[in-house]
Amino acid sequence: MSFLSKNLLRIKQSPTMEITARAQELKSNGLNIISLSVGEPDFDTPQNIKEAGILAINQGKTKYTAVGGMPELKEAIRNKFKKDNDLNYSEEQIIVSTGGKQVLFNALLATLNPEDEVIIPAPYWVSYPDMIKLSGGEPIFVESKLSNGYKLTANKLEDAITPKTKWLIFNSPSNPTGAGYSWDELKKLTDVLIKYPNIWIMSDDMYEHLAYDDFNFCTPAQVEPRLFNRTLTTNGVSKGHAMTGWRIGYAAGPVELIDAMRKIQSQSTSNPNTIAQWAALEALNGNQDYLLENKKIFQERRDIVFDFLNSIEGIECPKPQGAFYIYASISKLIGKRTKKNIRIINDEDFATELLNTEGVAVVFGSAFGLSPAFRVSYATSKNELIEACTRIKRFCESLI
Repeated sequence: MSFLSKNLLRIKQSPTMEITARAQELKSNGLNIISLSVGEPDFDTPQNIKEAGILAINQGKTKYTAVGGMPELKEAIRNKFKKDNDLNYSEEQIIVSTGGKQVLFNALLATLNPEDEVIIPAPYWVSYPDMIKLSGGEPIFVESKLSNGYKLTANKLEDAITPKTKWLIFNSPSNPTGAGYSWDELKKLTDVLIKYPNIWIMSDDMYEHLAYDDFNFCTPAQVEPRLFNRTLTTNGVSKGHAMTGWRIGYAAGPVELIDAMRKIQSQSTSNPNTIAQWAALEALNGNQDYLLENKKIFQERRDIVFDFLNSIEGIECPKPQGAFYIYASISKLIGKRTKKNIRIINDEDFATELLNTEGVAVVFGSAFGLSPAFRVSYATSKNELIEACTRIKRFCESLI
């Protein structure tokens, strides 16, 4: 009899975490490593938010709160959904958790039974499939195309639906591609979903505040109000507010689902960190001038990396409309060899040899379910991005 759970044996370590750890290890050994693998803003948490956390400590606000979050923060979240997304929720329809990842996990654990299927557009965030497997369900992958900007189409969505389908996980702007769905593009998907009353929508809106050019963010329950009662709209303060380490995510949805998620949370972490909740309250209610300032910086970085990578022979990538990632296709480089006569058989080989040869850490496309490609995060300084792209170009040009 195996000591470890059978469900645990179905999953793997997060590839992005592994690559980031490997890059940090090489860097600590004195090597000149540039990591483009980590998915977090390089900006510090805004000062007013930090001060709110410090004030909470000094005022003794260090005790347990309600499992699903304190009322003040829930009220701020309700107001945010109304103001930004034209969605109306009661306090009972809101839950606050320890990061966006716990929000998603709670929902899947609360709803999935063996053989239940969850549709995931590929490429996808690396944790979606394994969270589904740990919850007892089956991930169903629907591949998108570079020519379509790595976006799910209505036809492909409908083809993937079966009597076992319980959820669609939707993410816009996307990690790992930065693809953002316009109102009309999303409406085509919701038009399909409205025909299937047993399918729920899990909308991961974590990158809402990082939308570029003329792309206007929208979310499924906003586009199609008839889906409101079977949509879980999830978000958090990690990305837009530069609060990754504070670990505050939140969601809104039907009371029955939120109650079930809270029940699971009561037996795992209990309430999210109290001090972080007070800081998140300031993030939502306080001065947010930094949102626009940071977005401008990210957009400038995106343009630099997008133009540079697309100038490299053998690399092709669509222009991201949000988030802080670029997903680069390397189909034309597969089969080539390095100067050491190592054959690039797949995108994991490419990422490994790029790190070993040029000291640039990227995440291989197979981790996101669509190969051959690699993901870069441009959440680092302009100078580092230019140097990293220069090294990537040199590596690609050295392949024969």
